[in-house]
Amino acid sequence: MSALKKTALTVTAAALLPLLTAAPASATRKAEGPDSEPRPPAKMSTVGGARLGKAGTQVDLGKGAPVLPKKLSGRSWIVADAETGDVLASHNAHWRLAPASTLKMLFADTLLPKLPKNESHKVKPAELEPVGEGSSLVGVKENLSYTVHDLWLGVFLRSGNDAVHVLAAMNDGVKKTVKDMQAHADELQALDTHVVSPDGYDEPGQVSSAYDLTLIARSGLQKKDFREYAATATAKFPGEPIKPPEPEKGEKPKKAVKPQKGLPKREFFEIQNTNRLLTGAPGIAPYKGIAGVKNGNTTHAGATFTGVAERNGKVLLVTVMNPSSHEGQAVYQETTRLLDWGFAAVGKVKPVGVLVPPKSAATNASPSPTAVGVGKGGKTGPTPLAAANSGSSGGIGTALAVSGGALVLLAGGVYVVNRRWPLPDLARRRPRE
Repeated sequence: MSALKKTALTVTAAALLPLLTAAPASATRKAEGPDSEPRPPAKMSTVGGARLGKAGTQVDLGKGAPVLPKKLSGRSWIVADAETGDVLASHNAHWRLAPASTLKMLFADTLLPKLPKNESHKVKPAELEPVGEGSSLVGVKENLSYTVHDLWLGVFLRSGNDAVHVLAAMNDGVKKTVKDMQAHADELQALDTHVVSPDGYDEPGQVSSAYDLTLIARSGLQKKDFREYAATATAKFPGEPIKPPEPEKGEKPKKAVKPQKGLPKREFFEIQNTNRLLTGAPGIAPYKGIAGVKNGNTTHAGATFTGVAERNGKVLLVTVMNPSSHEGQAVYQETTRLLDWGFAAVGKVKPVGVLVPPKSAATNASPSPTAVGVGKGGKTGPTPLAAANSGSSGGIGTALAVSGGALVLLAGGVYVVNRRWPLPDLARRRPRE
């Protein structure tokens, strides 16, 4: 039995690995006993500022600033202004923890520019063999063809590890893809991140941090296709080829459907984004202004989530890792509270750090900005820059809201590429511990 068949019965279950397999997370136990909650290491990276390397909650409330929400149980979280890069508040920002499928943001940010979206690829059985048992799947089948666009929908909406491994095969294999992802993480100064598997599946030593995931999301959101896929609520995914109907008794067999443009005619089935702040779920409503980005959940990582949202011209990024609360949909509930707090607090708090620029980014450089309108159903189209900046403070911006689970345009209807980075004196860098 192939690895794919073994995994097909389980779509969202996570792999069971011993808790001690992720030593680089540096999660030490309290003295009370082995069942106690892990605590952050004494020393963490100070990339983005010295306070981000400290354990515990970091926030500087100014006049009129609201206090932080009380119901926050995430081992690590961060709230940042996506435009300026200012970190408004954080909690164990550089704690190296298992990232689950949020690592797919790095996978996408690395490979999206390399693979033409209209390219078609016939899946070989060997390409699905590395898919881990218990992986989330979109339903990629061996010996059938898919476009790169199809596969990215599978990655972003269904967190499909099968789609990830096919795209990795198109990039000359998992080993090269992991190497490319690690190099890109280092370029972004996401130095807490160690890549072992491109899909975020639990593997010994595979770690990231709330800071790094936020940095990676900010980079990805500068890419039009990344924004489009992350903001898509539902889509059609190709299934099995359509077979001719069975002939009735005495009739001649009907001819098979002829292929078109190298691809057989296919059945399609609907897939929905697993980002519950985008599509909603029992006990949780879609978040007004949400525009992505990525969720994850494995046995070792727990629930993880990075989200981006816009309100009143302000765009915030929030990452929450491994909440311990027994509250239903806790990772989304806590993200919602932090987003609400951030929108109320922006301009009323002193930043405790900054999202640093990539190594290669020129200080104060202003590359030619582009913008894209995102409409109902995730459809996109180019938008003139003047319109893109109308009513906006510039930089990364959204004009998305969710109504009944469907994306609709707000005033301006654009999502603008971030086009400025923090000053170099704020980009403090420290090697991995």
